[in-house]
Amino acid sequence: MSNLLEGKTALILGIANKWSLAYAIAQAFAREGASLVLTYLGERQKEAIDQLADGLNAIRTLPCDVTRDEDLDNLGKSLHELGRPLGVVVHSLAFANREDLGRPYLETPRSGFHLAHDVSAYSLVAVARASAPLMKSGGSLMTLTYLGSTRVVPNYNVMGVAKASLEASVRYLAYDLGPRNIRVNAISAGPVKTVSARGVKDFSTILDVVAQHSPLRRNTDPAEVADAAVFLASDLGRGVTGNVLFVDAGMQIMGL
Repeated sequence: MSNLLEGKTALILGIANKWSLAYAIAQAFAREGASLVLTYLGERQKEAIDQLADGLNAIRTLPCDVTRDEDLDNLGKSLHELGRPLGVVVHSLAFANREDLGRPYLETPRSGFHLAHDVSAYSLVAVARASAPLMKSGGSLMTLTYLGSTRVVPNYNVMGVAKASLEASVRYLAYDLGPRNIRVNAISAGPVKTVSARGVKDFSTILDVVAQHSPLRRNTDPAEVADAAVFLASDLGRGVTGNVLFVDAGMQIMGL
């Protein structure tokens, strides 16, 4: 089985470095024949993303700060100028203040709550609004979430609440965009060592617990998440929308 995404143009938001889940997804998409467009946050990140883009044979890198409406408008215009329909969008964006992940959820300030929800949840709505007009023949929009959206994971705090909002947005967007043949889904990945994960206090403990108690008795491989994304992006996933697909070694089924 190969070239599952041949002829599709995929927009991927949220690559930080080679350890990002978004980068693993980009690698899998390139392997399957997709043409990639990557975004970067500010000029400081541009050089690093351009280098990663070269290794992936990406056709374009574009600036985008999802907290700025003008950036999203410009992203839509730049994608339109490519002259090709958009088939896939990967939203791999989340952020919360480090101190809000280290204090009890009860002590989350209003500003930290707003920031986490703006970047981690509302941005999916904004990205969908900017990209949907370019998915003229339908397509697949996906995001990344985590078990902390529905279970209490110590020290995940406001990010867990933001992920719950993100998953609700997936369902409502799936309803809104379904008539346009645009599917919207989330992948709930198990904990993986990424830059953002380091912001969660005692993250190594979470990895140890999953390795000891998940049905597969191991942690998640980023390549497993990437292959699930290929499924959702390809015609194999053509009947799947509004879902959360767990790729977490089975941890979501465990009570203790």
